[in-house]
Amino acid sequence: MPGKRTLDAVVVGSGPNGLAAALTLARAGLCVTIFEQGATIGGGTRSEPLTLPGFLHDVCSAVHPLGVASPFFQSLPLEEYGLQWIHPEIQLAHPLDDGTAALLDRGLEETATALGSDAGCYRHLMAPLVRDWPLLAPDLLAPCHFPQHPLPFALFGMRAALPAELLGRMTFKTAGARALFAGMAAHSFLPLNRPLSAAFGLILGALGHVAGWPVAKGGSRMIGEAMALYFRSLGGEIVTGCAVASLDELPAAPIVMLDLTPRQLLALGGSRLPAAYRNRLQKYRYGPGVFKVDWALKAPIPWSAAGCRRAGTVHLGGSAQEIAQGEKEVWQGMHPERPFVLLAQPSLVDETRAPPGKQVGWAYCHVPNGSVVDMSERIEAQVERFAPGFRGLILARSTRNCAQYQSYNPNLIGGDINGGVQDLRQFLVRPTLFSPYTTPIEGVYLCSSSTPPGGGVHGMCGYQAARQALRDRGA
Repeated sequence: MPGKRTLDAVVVGSGPNGLAAALTLARAGLCVTIFEQGATIGGGTRSEPLTLPGFLHDVCSAVHPLGVASPFFQSLPLEEYGLQWIHPEIQLAHPLDDGTAALLDRGLEETATALGSDAGCYRHLMAPLVRDWPLLAPDLLAPCHFPQHPLPFALFGMRAALPAELLGRMTFKTAGARALFAGMAAHSFLPLNRPLSAAFGLILGALGHVAGWPVAKGGSRMIGEAMALYFRSLGGEIVTGCAVASLDELPAAPIVMLDLTPRQLLALGGSRLPAAYRNRLQKYRYGPGVFKVDWALKAPIPWSAAGCRRAGTVHLGGSAQEIAQGEKEVWQGMHPERPFVLLAQPSLVDETRAPPGKQVGWAYCHVPNGSVVDMSERIEAQVERFAPGFRGLILARSTRNCAQYQSYNPNLIGGDINGGVQDLRQFLVRPTLFSPYTTPIEGVYLCSSSTPPGGGVHGMCGYQAARQALRDRGA
């Protein structure tokens, strides 16, 4: 095992949360080394030329509303280390079969006005969240605790705890508004008739107005690279190509941070973990996986709805009812004929992604955990449905199923990119009810998206875990 320094802390895994944990400890003056199994850092923020020379694709995450709004990321001088956020003209478009599209604009008023008769309903739903976001963010992006600002949190919680289907029907009358909200809620990976699924629609909608849905110039890889450069400037060391099969292989250090899921903690900890704790980890549940397609395109996607041609992200699923049915089928172990598709077109605003005049496309749909079914035809049919002629623009494609994702990144168990189901139970118990970052092994902490606040590129899991470790040391 490389690393001969006298270490205060070691971190296993260099995803955004591992880097966040390492940075938090290094900023506190600790000597820290990161060990990464892969040849490159970044976890879910890697970018690679997956199709043709000159085309740069984001392997996992592509659009980052939580990244730009993350209190932890905002505390870092990442722009000094190469990270530049680029905002599309329209944050999100949701096309409908009549040729129109519901649009999430950066401005709340512009979004509301475009929703016609649902304008007032949208303002009533979103305006308090946008206004109170600075008060809500510290509580939403932390483990369960009594909120610092109880009244705004209670107002949010009353709606967030509802099923998205129910809140959408209660709030909106038009097909466009209901579909827009359903698509954002479907980022939860939950059936939309489940409690808490509404929370994701509320948060992502509010973030569209608070911070936007930007991409990172030069690819999502620039998030990890900027964090790594800053970490090294603080004296940190990163060792790549270094797989860790047991905690006993790590160099001695008072603090060990694991950017890993419960399944890997079980493997690394072995008999050092008490039976009762092992049992809890074994009961941890992983959610649906993803099937992803990346395209090299000869021209921009020819969307029928003009708003889609100006949007960084496009949700393809038609009506709210169709989205809900598709997500329900995934949880029933089925592969929807018309899956809900999340599509990004970053090269519309970032010229570094493709040769002049060309474009890249990024899309995925939800599938049962561990699926090896090729969904590329169904995904492309959904694009063609709202952009006739799309298939004629494809120069090359790259696909990846759940099994291939787990092989690429062992944290993506069965293709689950969220680090585990984010339903009501695992909102409270992620992976344990009390002290979610600590383990029974002294000095060993879990800092991945399997801890609060869960999935997304925001670094808050790693930050919160490292803060816990510092508190335990009396720092």
